[in-house]
Order: sequence, then C-alpha cells, then structure tokens
Amino acid sequence: MLLPSLQFATRVLRTANKRHLWKFMWNFGVKGVRSVELFKKRLKKGEYFPPFLYLSILNSCNLRCQGCWVDVDKPQVKLSLDELDRIVNDAKAHGNSFFGILGGEPFLHPELLDFLERHPDCFFQIFTNGQLITEKTAARLAKIGNATPLISIEGTEDVSNERRGGKDVLGRTLRGLDNCLQAGLVTGVATSLCQTNIDQLLTEAWLWKLIDRGVHYAWFHTYRPVGPQIHEELALTPEQARRVRKFVVEMRVRLPIAIIDAYYDGEGRALCPMATGISHHISPTGAIEPCPIIQFATENVRDGSIYDLMTQSAFLRDFREAAAQHTRGCVVLERPDLVQEIAKKHGARDTTLRQTAMAELEAMTPRGSQWLPDGEEIPEKHWAYRLAKRVWFNDFGVYEPMEKAATSAPATTTPDA
Repeated sequence: MLLPSLQFATRVLRTANKRHLWKFMWNFGVKGVRSVELFKKRLKKGEYFPPFLYLSILNSCNLRCQGCWVDVDKPQVKLSLDELDRIVNDAKAHGNSFFGILGGEPFLHPELLDFLERHPDCFFQIFTNGQLITEKTAARLAKIGNATPLISIEGTEDVSNERRGGKDVLGRTLRGLDNCLQAGLVTGVATSLCQTNIDQLLTEAWLWKLIDRGVHYAWFHTYRPVGPQIHEELALTPEQARRVRKFVVEMRVRLPIAIIDAYYDGEGRALCPMATGISHHISPTGAIEPCPIIQFATENVRDGSIYDLMTQSAFLRDFREAAAQHTRGCVVLERPDLVQEIAKKHGARDTTLRQTAMAELEAMTPRGSQWLPDGEEIPEKHWAYRLAKRVWFNDFGVYEPMEKAATSAPATTTPDA
C-alpha cells in the first residue's frame, strides 16, 4: 500500500508545475480542510452553508451527450463575471476556497480565465470535455495556477462518438488532455460509467494507460438516467454497480493514481453530498439548487447574499432532511415522488430552460442508487482515504440509523459507484 502511494507522490512532484502544485496543496488542501472545519462549527448552530460550491457557469456545449440534463441546445445563458466574482467573494468571506466549475462546457464561457485570474486565493476544479483546451489555454491555466481540469472520457473512439454526439470526440479530447499534462497541470479524467463503456474503462489496464499518459487522478461516476432523454438502457445493473465500488476500493491500494468518489464514507456507507450539506449547486441562471440534477429552486443568487440565502432557505433544508430520512443514496433516483412533493410544497420554480422538469420526474421509474443494504458495504482499504473520510468527508451525523434508513430504500436497488 505504501509503495503505490510513494510512487504517486513522486510522480506528481516530478510532473506538476511547482507553483500550480503549491496552490493546489494550499488553496485546496490546507484551506479546504479549514473550510470543512468551519462547516462543522456552523452545523452546531444549525447553519448549513456548504464548504464546496458547484457553479454551472453557462448552458452551452459543443457536444450533445446522451442523457445530458443541461439545456445545451437552447439559447445561451450564463453567469456574468461580476456575478461569479460576487458569489465567490461571498463564499470566501465565510471560509470557502474550493469551487467546482461546470457547464455546459465551461471553456465556452468567454470570461472563464479572467474569472480564475481574479481569485488567486481559491482553487477550482473544471469539469470539461477538454476539446477547447489548446496549448495556449493550458499555458495560461498553468500561469494562473489555481485550477485543475477534470476531463471527461466516455469510451473508445466509437463509443465516445455515440455517447457524446460528435466526430473524432476521443481524439480531440485526448489532445486537450495532453496539452494540460504538458503544461504541468494537475489533471484528472472522469468517466460516467454505463452499459456501453464499463467493460473498457473499469479496468486496471485503462488506469495504467492514464498513469502512463501522466494523468494524476480519476473519477468514476455512474450514469444517472435523468433529464429529458434519460436513456434507461445505459443504466448499470446492481451487480455492475457493486463491481464499480469494489474496483475503486481495490485500485486505490494498488495503483499510483488518486481515485476520487463523493458518495461513500470510510466504512463504505453511502451518502449524498447534498443531504449532508457539504455541497449545493448554482445554475447558469443563478438558481440555487440542492444539486445539479434537482432543477428546482426558490432562491437566486441575484436576490442577495448567497450565505444568507442558503442558510435561511426552507427549501434546501427540507431537501436535506427528507433525503437523509428516506435514503442514504440519491433521492432523485430512488424517490422522484418525494422531489416532486417538496418542489410543489415550496412553490419552487423549474430552473430549466425547457420547463419540463416536473413532467420528467413524473415519468421516472424509481430505481436504486449508491445505497447498499446494511452489511453489504465495501469499506475503504487505503489508510489515507479512510482518514480523510473519517475526519473531513463523512455524513456529519445527518442520517438516521442505518436500520431505519434501510426500511425506506426501494425494493430494487442499483447502487452507484
């Protein structure tokens, strides 16, 4: 276990731009830990303000992925540079330093790099298809030094074209990936595992290809059938989903690459970042949503301080509490009826441009998510992940006892990775 960890640390030190690596370690590592500690203190006062905010800065994208819930084919809407600055400055005033940047495709936002440059005391993770990251863009990212690209790869060349609705998708993505690595950026690869790519990408051989290329971390999501075109046929079976969790835990102790997940504690018990209050989402229209796939809101960042709006929101509170009471998994997948009920109770606005979010929920078939029955959890084996999750990323005591939560889980479960 120690040898892969040492190899990973050596590889990062050897390949990453030193200024960029320092900002990663300080702004994300040290200050990120501090933001979680402040979050814990706020919890004791009953205040929920997430230490990690996710910002979808625009809806536009150059691809058309299967199952995408973002209105990429609608006229562009985006958060302006002034709005982004105000959001981040407000969060920074309460101890935050890390932000996830989503789209659409974030690199289509004309002021993305200017925005990053204006916040050298923060760190950003950019969820991107990588195709717009030229050598020049990667060099500027390295000069700014405060962002890690997380580049999505969905399969082999044929699968990538099918999954993402384009031509030469994999080739163009790999060119962007290589530009990031050659610029010395700490760089990750994300994959939404589904029926058409699990056998190719959930393998040790694939992770070694990433390592050999220079990639520093991987993030395996599982495909979530939500939105206007859910493509249920792509969803994993329960057996495949357990296989994902087992694979992630085992590869962490065997390979010199970091593997991220956001849906389990150190004992392998499922959790939802929204339910714990550790993260919420802001849409391109400024809507403050529980998470990216719950596209309803009662507050908007243009209404005032995001700290005040989030800590005082009865809508967000009800979502957190209901999710924690009824499942340790994903409330959208397991209880779409409950999502409808809370949205209607608060008169929440449909935050999509297509204005069909409620009808989509009504059409959903309840299914399992990352929740595993009591006794079937797969605990972390790597000491570093166990420690980090025990201290800084856990359920923060929001869930009911496992036995009670289990009685509310759906009869047919499809656990997530």
